[in-house]
Amino acid sequence: MSLRQLEVKALTAMEAMMEHQALAAEIADHDLRYHQQDAPIIADADYDRLRQRLGAIEALYPALSAPVSSAVGAKPSEKFSQVRHRVPMLSLNNVFSDQDVRDFLERIKRFLGLESQSAIALVAEPKIDGLSCSLRYEQGRLVVAATRGDGEEGEDVTANVRTIADIPQQLQGPVPEVLEVRGEIYMRKDDFLTLNQRQEEAGKQAFANPRNAAAGSLRQLDSAITASRPLRFFAYAWGEIIGERPADTQAGMIEAFARLGLPTNPLTRLCVGEVEVLDHYKQIEAQRADLPYDIDGVVYKVDDLALQARLGFVARAPRWAAAHKFPAEKASTTLLSIDIQVGRTGVLTPVARLEPVNVGGVVVSNATLHNEEEIARKDVRVGDVVRVQRAGDVIPQVVEVVLSARPAEAVPYLFPDRCPVCGSHAVREADASGKLDKARRCTGGLICSAQAVERLRHFVSRDAFDIEGLGEKQIEAFYQDGVITRPQDIFALEAYDAASLKKLKDREGWGPTSVRNLFAAINTRRQITLNRFIYALGIRHVGESTAKLLARHAGDFTQLRTMILAAKEADSEARAQLTAIDGIGPVMADALVDFFTEPHNQEVMNALLAQVTIEPMEQVVSSSPVAGMTIVFTGALERMTRDEAKAMAERLGAKVSGSVSKKTNLVVAGPGAGSKLADAQKHGVEVISEDAWFERVGGQG
Repeated sequence: MSLRQLEVKALTAMEAMMEHQALAAEIADHDLRYHQQDAPIIADADYDRLRQRLGAIEALYPALSAPVSSAVGAKPSEKFSQVRHRVPMLSLNNVFSDQDVRDFLERIKRFLGLESQSAIALVAEPKIDGLSCSLRYEQGRLVVAATRGDGEEGEDVTANVRTIADIPQQLQGPVPEVLEVRGEIYMRKDDFLTLNQRQEEAGKQAFANPRNAAAGSLRQLDSAITASRPLRFFAYAWGEIIGERPADTQAGMIEAFARLGLPTNPLTRLCVGEVEVLDHYKQIEAQRADLPYDIDGVVYKVDDLALQARLGFVARAPRWAAAHKFPAEKASTTLLSIDIQVGRTGVLTPVARLEPVNVGGVVVSNATLHNEEEIARKDVRVGDVVRVQRAGDVIPQVVEVVLSARPAEAVPYLFPDRCPVCGSHAVREADASGKLDKARRCTGGLICSAQAVERLRHFVSRDAFDIEGLGEKQIEAFYQDGVITRPQDIFALEAYDAASLKKLKDREGWGPTSVRNLFAAINTRRQITLNRFIYALGIRHVGESTAKLLARHAGDFTQLRTMILAAKEADSEARAQLTAIDGIGPVMADALVDFFTEPHNQEVMNALLAQVTIEPMEQVVSSSPVAGMTIVFTGALERMTRDEAKAMAERLGAKVSGSVSKKTNLVVAGPGAGSKLADAQKHGVEVISEDAWFERVGGQG
């Protein structure tokens, strides 16, 4: 059985790590295709299921994390001016079955400490398949419109949005001083067909689907082109509000939008409890084919805005909302070849190259086969006719081989035992029990260009050093020519060019301006926050979330390195303090110690420290009375759940630990607190009650 067919809870730690790596790579590729290139190769429902599985793995194995876990969208295009969102534009987690909806509701009740039989009021609305957009109104007048971008910054599309008839330039009636309205720009099915007919008559390329047409039309440099395209808008959310909020419920806000002259979806309903929610989902699903616009599911949002505030957010999505996606489709096609890709950690991943096939309106041409056991289990052979499914836990998935259509010349696939890039042996490691790892890895390490290039790509990636001008092609070309082989070479590139007879400006694809811009981009990144620096190092198991966690706890890089080096001994107090950090377990601690004690890594870090300045990570609420403190919650909390307590402390800039040490600043104890009180007394740590906690933080939580 393949890893993708296993439930997350059935995965071993090693299997979870392998599956996590494969998912993260797929998601990152799809993010770029969808959000920046407007050319997705998979359906939204399939993509969201990938994210759901990734999140489930990280929930079970907190040591695993990836930048895509908290990433939203893709970096804004350089073609447009950028707009920073005052309130981040996040995404949604997804559910795919009635049971998933029940689990979503139960999670809300547990977080809020509500009885299981309590009925939650939810607003249910169709999930429009379009492009998210934010409209900022000041004194009721539209002043700025922006795409989602990466959730923090979007593209300024104000001029283009002003051409959309659905969107009012001036709101009607009394409005807050500032009202940031969010919604979806889309194209109706009939308008899409008419547009494609015009494209074909003009000898231009037709759009693949209405979503691509809407996204491509909005993201035009010439607003006259946007004006010629039949774009529409539905309002369903908001960002920053300065002044009196129009309502205290989600449903009330939607009604207020309509009163102000904004278009809202008539299929939006207020539902109370699981039965009403699922009934409305089924009603919308039954109407799906006849609706004038494309939808791919139904979005549920907790109606009470006070409860939304308590629930808050996790990673890239709110706890109080979810998208219930519609089922996907299947198709048959021919497996043309199996290619082997070598990842940053040396894992050999087989990729099925398929005869392009249209599955539910999207052309599918490849699929990840995960590992050699998956290939052998399904007996997948080149030339086979295979059934492909764009749904569930994989995008796309080779469900089965159509054995009746197997050609006589098809032979079993022999997985290579040597790296296709460097020729080094590729082996499957065994754990302490002798069980073989499902992944086969190249042993070439730094001599393997695939791994070295991937490590450099990771170093300059968006959530690491984020150096403009050093993309995949540039990194690979510089590496092949020996110009950049280690991270520190990037910051010596300008000096290298000055001393070299072969100038960068004379290289193919380069010129004086592009070289000058590259040097400027590199110099801009000579100052970097600690969390981004940690993530850029590419430490095994350390993703973006863990990097932020370490940065908040350590404060600066010197303290971080000292803390980790002191934790070398497994039974030391330093190791106990490291593993006591909420989210850092033994596996993570081992990976950190292994990385920081390895001489080659020390050489790289020291070389980087001579080139860059590492700044502390910005705290969430630096002005709060508990900012920077390490806090332990113990006993039975009565006014909030443990999850709420942790989320509140982190919002206020504090660090939450699972055990008391001499570095703990405060213990919040409820009834039934046990040994941690004794530990607090031993270390002289202040202990307060839950009521005293709320008094101390005031209304800042």
